[in-house]
Amino acid sequence: MKKLFAVLGSLILSLTILNNINAQCSSQKSSYRERAKATAASQEVNVEKDIVSYLVKSENHTTLVAAVKAASLVSTLQGEGPFTVFAPVNSAFEKLPAGTVETLLKPENKASLTKVLTYHVIAGKFDAATIVNAIKAGKGKAVLRTVSGNKLTAMMNGSRDVLLKDEKGNIANVSIYDIIQKNGVIHVIDSLVLPK
Repeated sequence: MKKLFAVLGSLILSLTILNNINAQCSSQKSSYRERAKATAASQEVNVEKDIVSYLVKSENHTTLVAAVKAASLVSTLQGEGPFTVFAPVNSAFEKLPAGTVETLLKPENKASLTKVLTYHVIAGKFDAATIVNAIKAGKGKAVLRTVSGNKLTAMMNGSRDVLLKDEKGNIANVSIYDIIQKNGVIHVIDSLVLPK
């Protein structure tokens, strides 16, 4: 009788563990879908505003906005487009060596700043689905031509997220997808990408 209870107890414990593992696997599979839905739900399509107007109101992009103004790119990014902008957050600029941002913002460095900023822009509207499809069609990577004339490579980070690799080998992760504006789309990234 004791053996029967021990076997039943082990069986119940095993079933409970298997059920928990199954629940965790289901949760991981749906986490990307849920995050994508949450991102989409939080990002309204704003046909009234342009890319710059959105960035100006974003607390996370004050450094980017200052750089766009210093490079005289405001009117360009307010233009008809469409544009795809990979918008680095403030903390992305903080990853650069001390003094880099201040140096780039000086008037005498406007050409260098413009090249860095236009390396974050692609002519055309490339939402997340378009980028992922291009990566799949490219057998794991999509080479994108930026407005600066340089190449930026998009790849999958696992099965769920897109990352960008610049010409110097630096990596930036896309953290927010598909902020749709009247003249294009913004994808938020956690690091700057830099041309050669």
